[in-house]
Amino acid sequence: MTLAVGGGLIVAGAVVALVHAAMSSVQDSIALPPRSEAPYSEPYEGDPYEEEPYEEDPYAEEPSATEPDARKDVTITACTRDPQIGWQSAKVKVVNGSSTTASYTIMMEFLDEDGVKVAEGGAGVVDLEPGGSAVKKAQGLGEVPPGTTCRISDVWRTPSD
Repeated sequence: MTLAVGGGLIVAGAVVALVHAAMSSVQDSIALPPRSEAPYSEPYEGDPYEEEPYEEDPYAEEPSATEPDARKDVTITACTRDPQIGWQSAKVKVVNGSSTTASYTIMMEFLDEDGVKVAEGGAGVVDLEPGGSAVKKAQGLGEVPPGTTCRISDVWRTPSD
């Protein structure tokens, strides 16, 4: 019995040493590089850079004339509250209306009877063929009151390579 306990302690000590060594090597690999020893240089003395006027959201993608809006590809088919834990979820159906295989990220809001957001959730679909469909559960996070409703807050469609 003593031999088994002693052997177990030796194995446990070896595992701790191995984990410690691995953590040390990871810490060394993510350390910041040393600061540059290059001398300070004066700012560029050319003509000032003229910026383009700022748009509302310069990175927002406009749906093209041939590709429909991604929101139109997603519908809520069910909105339920788990009676035991009180968490809301929505079942969403995604139909790829674009001309390419795409992945979807769907964000949901769960609203109480007064329309106030009480929880959020999300779902994702990967590599959905054009015209293909998928049903996913968008699970909310946190307890919500009875009578909570579901609403799609955002949809992102990303072409798959």
